[in-house]
Amino acid sequence: MIELTDEEVDKISEMVVSSVENFIFSKVSKKEVIDIDISVELCYNEGLDIDVSVDIIFDDLSSANADIADEAADHAIKAVENFLDKI
Repeated sequence: MIELTDEEVDKISEMVVSSVENFIFSKVSKKEVIDIDISVELCYNEGLDIDVSVDIIFDDLSSANADIADEAADHAIKAVENFLDKI
């Protein structure tokens, strides 16, 4: 079972937030996004489970697809998995 320090947990949380934001803003303009809510949950069971939830509120004039939130969460989870493979 993997053991993470508080510092590593903080780094993972920061990584998730930056990965999500970078992914979203690579797809849509910041002007189209009113609010982003990013939730990260790390659970130790028979391994490390990572749950990332992303909610985005777009401007009424935005043509962005709501699926981008799920894509951003998947992107962030892959970034965390790559980080964990290195430690």
